Amino acid sequence: MGDVLAGFHTVWEFDTDSVLIRFERGMRTPKLFQALGERRVPYEALAGVDLLPGKRGTVVLCAVPRPGADPLMDAADGQLKDGCDPYRLILPAARETLAAHYATELRRALGGWAHEPAVRYLVSAPRPPMQFKAYDGKASFDGSTVTFRWFWTGASSTKWKAGDQHLRAGDLAGVEWRSPEVFDGHLRLVPRGAETAERPEEADEDPLAVVFGLGYGLVHESLPFAAAVLEAVQSAREHQPAGVTAPPGCTTGHRTAVLGEGARSDPADIADRIRHLGALHESGLLTDDEFSSKKADLLAEL
Repeated sequence: MGDVLAGFHTVWEFDTDSVLIRFERGMRTPKLFQALGERRVPYEALAGVDLLPGKRGTVVLCAVPRPGADPLMDAADGQLKDGCDPYRLILPAARETLAAHYATELRRALGGWAHEPAVRYLVSAPRPPMQFKAYDGKASFDGSTVTFRWFWTGASSTKWKAGDQHLRAGDLAGVEWRSPEVFDGHLRLVPRGAETAERPEEADEDPLAVVFGLGYGLVHESLPFAAAVLEAVQSAREHQPAGVTAPPGCTTGHRTAVLGEGARSDPADIADRIRHLGALHESGLLTDDEFSSKKADLLAEL
């Protein structure tokens, strides 16, 4: 196509095999768009295109991604508000004829794949390393390992007893993202082999979940994070040698938590966490054996 269509907050640049979606920066631009910057979407990643009436004298050109084509939309699972949907281009109603032309051209670019789920991700997730602060802990992802570090003020005693979590993307089946804008928002990791295993119903009692709260784990921080983890999970699965099965800890529903190679913790942070463990021990929330074991684990990170 080789043309450009500019709307509110967003510009679509059409190429022969893809559309480059660029998001503007500004006070009124949704924060998710600013965090994404730009995304190249192959036509192969699309299931369809619609042109809909918008609000207050606008029209909306909506591209519909195929299931399994975009890790961001897989993670969002229909929870994004219309104003934060990166596949919607809002235009003045006066440009409806032009928008209809591009909708027709996009439909012509779609092939027989449009009615089938994608077998792999075709749109790239944001690049790690990434991190965000939730209510009860800090989540970080270096491209291969997801780490949850618990906060004193928010984490439950269950999570403190379990200790900080370190899980490789290759040991995961996926993630569960529940928007911070709704009740019980959280990001939960799902280990391989544990998709149907019994898990704590409440995210604040699950060491494989960080809980969102007002001002924590915002959509523009936590959703790209979830998408990056999903993409890494799929990549690890694709590169797994034939005949290799998941580690025993995964196939039985127990997580396999490993610290990223070469990772080292701040000694001051370790000292603070040991003091907090001591407080839990003195209050009776940790047994002598549990306290000794967790203290040894923390000292091993130095």
